[in-house]
Amino acid sequence: MPRNKLDSKLLFKQSQHWENNFQNKPEMFGIDPSIAAIKSAKIFKSHRINKVLEIGAGQGRDTLYFAKQGFKIDSLDYSKKAINDISEKSRTNRLENLITSKVHDMRLPLPYKNECFEACYSHMLYCMAFSMNEIISLNNEVLRILKKGGINIFTVRNTLDGDYKNGIHRDEDLYENDGFIVHFFSIEKIKKLLNGFELIKIDNFNEGKFPRKLYKVVLKKL
Repeated sequence: MPRNKLDSKLLFKQSQHWENNFQNKPEMFGIDPSIAAIKSAKIFKSHRINKVLEIGAGQGRDTLYFAKQGFKIDSLDYSKKAINDISEKSRTNRLENLITSKVHDMRLPLPYKNECFEACYSHMLYCMAFSMNEIISLNNEVLRILKKGGINIFTVRNTLDGDYKNGIHRDEDLYENDGFIVHFFSIEKIKKLLNGFELIKIDNFNEGKFPRKLYKVVLKKL
């Protein structure tokens, strides 16, 4: 299939596609926390972490889980609908004192001062429609806002996934299926994100009925 670069029009269309899906599917990924969030909470507790930044929070299923586990969590997402959903759910569940949510474009610097979080978590954000340079910039921002010894956990769909190399090839390892552009990761690509971090662990796991094949990556700020 022809290869199409990620231009501004395509990226705007992609953001609108997500916004429309969040509007039409109030619980697009379900209400239960992801496997990644459940495992990450255990890691955070083992490191006695209290304050977590979640980037690419979506409709908040993991946000709510972290708050119910006692973590104070700031959640960011590009979608206004998603952030409104999180705000409403935090009020409904009486978790406003633990959850702060705001709209943010992850291609821009994170709206926080240096070294103010103990951990950062993102589930499948890095495999959105970002170029590798944009992902490296975002990961460097995560490094900046983490305290020394802070934990960065992210998940990405990997090159063993059934959708890899299917659909429209948009750029690099990005493929579009059913209107969604996904950036697929190899172990070698993950190693490009180790600047300033120690690699603690990479785990394989599956999610959903398809299933999606993912890596869960745990990094520690040096």
